[in-house]
Amino acid sequence: MIQSETLELLEWHRLCQHLATFAATKLGATAARHLKIPDSQVESEQLLEQTKEVYQLESRLTTGLSFEGIQDIGDSLERAERSGILTGDELLAIATTLAGVRNLRRIIDNQEDLPILTDLVADLRTYPELEQEIHRCIDERAQVTDRASQKLGEIRTDLRRLRSQITQKLQNILQAKSGAVQEQLITQRSDRFVIPVKAPQKDAIPGIVHDTSTSGATLYVEPNSVVPLGNQLRQIIRREQTEEEAIRRALTEQVAAVKPDLERLLAIATTLDLATARSRYSYWLGANPPRFIQRQEPEIITLRKLRHPLLVWQQQHEQGQPVIPVDLLISPQIRVVTITGPNTGGKTVTLKTLGLAALMAKVGLFVPAREPVEIPWFDKVLADIGDEQSLQQSLSTFSGHIRRISRILEALGTRDLGLGTGEKEIPNPQSLIPNPQSLVLLDEVGAGTDPVEGSALAIALLQYLANHAQLTIATTHFGELKALKYEDERFENASVEFDESTLSPTYRLLWGIPGRSNALTIALRLGLKPEVVEEAKTQVGEATDEVNQVIAGLEAQRRRQETKAAEAQNLLQQAERLYKEVSAKAASLEERESSLRVSQEVAVQQAIAQAKGEIAQVIRRLQKGTPTAQEAQQATNALNQIDQQYQPVTPAKPKVGFMPKIGDRIRVPKLGQTADVITAPDQDGELSVRFGLMKMTVKLEDIESLDGQKPEPVVKPKPAPAVVTPPPQSVPEIRTSQNTIDLRGKRVADAEYILDKAISETTGPVWIIHGHGTGKLRQGVHAFLQQHSRVNNYEPAEQADGGSGVTVAHIK
Repeated sequence: MIQSETLELLEWHRLCQHLATFAATKLGATAARHLKIPDSQVESEQLLEQTKEVYQLESRLTTGLSFEGIQDIGDSLERAERSGILTGDELLAIATTLAGVRNLRRIIDNQEDLPILTDLVADLRTYPELEQEIHRCIDERAQVTDRASQKLGEIRTDLRRLRSQITQKLQNILQAKSGAVQEQLITQRSDRFVIPVKAPQKDAIPGIVHDTSTSGATLYVEPNSVVPLGNQLRQIIRREQTEEEAIRRALTEQVAAVKPDLERLLAIATTLDLATARSRYSYWLGANPPRFIQRQEPEIITLRKLRHPLLVWQQQHEQGQPVIPVDLLISPQIRVVTITGPNTGGKTVTLKTLGLAALMAKVGLFVPAREPVEIPWFDKVLADIGDEQSLQQSLSTFSGHIRRISRILEALGTRDLGLGTGEKEIPNPQSLIPNPQSLVLLDEVGAGTDPVEGSALAIALLQYLANHAQLTIATTHFGELKALKYEDERFENASVEFDESTLSPTYRLLWGIPGRSNALTIALRLGLKPEVVEEAKTQVGEATDEVNQVIAGLEAQRRRQETKAAEAQNLLQQAERLYKEVSAKAASLEERESSLRVSQEVAVQQAIAQAKGEIAQVIRRLQKGTPTAQEAQQATNALNQIDQQYQPVTPAKPKVGFMPKIGDRIRVPKLGQTADVITAPDQDGELSVRFGLMKMTVKLEDIESLDGQKPEPVVKPKPAPAVVTPPPQSVPEIRTSQNTIDLRGKRVADAEYILDKAISETTGPVWIIHGHGTGKLRQGVHAFLQQHSRVNNYEPAEQADGGSGVTVAHIK
């Protein structure tokens, strides 16, 4: 009972209603509105994995998961099992549902890294043969088709023929008795074909009157000549109905035969739709997946920037106020947190936000907090929030609270607080690991009675819950509860901040500092006489005033620390901005240096071209006559001089940029995102990165380091040369008439014979003139040189020597 009360107090049903709006099917929406809360952590983790995988899947798809055609066919399946005959609409709904679920399975099967969803649809049977049979027998208007059976086709042929005969006879009567009819019209009354006859001339067309107009001026008469045909038509229509019913009965029996599989199919479709609704709602909330922690490890409850999901909805859809998040960081030894502070400061909202966050994690929803989201799995969430006074039951506020707290203790497996003994309970060290793992939320604990007794009761209750619940969050106005932190390390204080200058709360939660009373300050600011306020201060006592001064000092110290932290953050941002500016200037200098290097390379290329021209002149001089050894030596000396004159000293190219490694943090400027590298760049310059829940593949040129550096381009390894590199020669290669072979106009076979003979009789380079032509001779020459054992390598000749129309072969 108390758990259902807790859900009502936390307004869980409203959250379920919001979730249902993200469902795609009626079944999914119904399941969302009646969301079942799991009883085990394993089940919750399974639901969370489903949500994560759907979130991941929909981030890959352009249009998201489609549930088109899937309908609630549960009632139809039940009726089919009880031998009821399904209508055409019901049969058509079954066929579209089978097709829709099959499409879902196809989408999931085509994706990788979805083990939970893949396992969910692995054994799914969608019966395509049943779907095809239904579509064969039922058309898109849910009517039985002529092709459903040969007998039905023949019946409908007879129907069309008979209707045509009746229509023709009535047309003849209309023309023959045009003066007696109201208008040239053939209509139907009770499945009988009739014509409108003027009432005064009813004897002109004898027949059966089936209807009369409202005014009585028109009678709808079935002429006697068509009555036999009408009777025959009704008999055939009855035969048609009987045959249609037989066809639908046969289809219904096929559905009933596979009812268990269809019910499982429907359950899986609902599970997928519910997981999709959870994923889309989580995305809409800007929520993150929680991780269930074990506080015995020890691990800290981490909920930064936690927002109330119902307030987020109210802000977005009902123009509500902006949602102010709270930070909940609770150490593993803490069992009780007492939140103090003024009314309307956000204490109750904090309780409800934590309660909803715990329930959302249990049902597989993401939690609207900043990553990482780390929270225990609570087996029970129990709350006493609000006023339960009842005039009918003679319950005061205090009585209502005690009734509800008693139900909370019963749910924890305990009944007696032992509060009547007046003894203080001694914590049991073994009870530091609470059992069961429950979250207890108490609003205004001990309120509604004498402050002294209420405070004592609240202290005893919180000490008891410290031993028997995993975590208790309690709001209070009792100053005595603030001291529990200094007596028991399992207690912690928190407070809601109050701005005295504006006399309004800031809704921020301050940890480690208890709240202080602001009633007297507020009263003074609101115009109460100062002497009354001063008298009240004397009544409160010096001790309370000193405590408030200490708390005020702590709050002032916290504010100074926050101011310094903000200043440090500003300095860090300025440093980062300066670093970016310096990096940009460095990049500009590198770009300028690169430009100068390019201009130098252009000058070197021009010098090389000039040197090649001079070398060509030397070669042409040698080719004019028969070269001698002296002339060859002179040519060699000339080439060496040219080499010394034009060959530049190429400095080693400096290595710039960076190469991302696995685990590095990089930036993707096009997306405006920072990401983690999860795979190193491959030979194509592509690597995989992850930001948030999304993974994607990017190119090296699309990323940069956090300091703005661009990565080095990946240089693909050049393929190994087809032939062996020739050894260096001490003398230049000079073309003469002796080492030049002209194969132009030859066939490939003849050219191979000439080449083989020339290669066997010479060493050094051989210039082979084959021309361009169709290219077949050149291909044949290259193929022959490729396989010849005496050929080291071959290459196209210089442009001055014929370019690609001449091949130079180097002989061993």
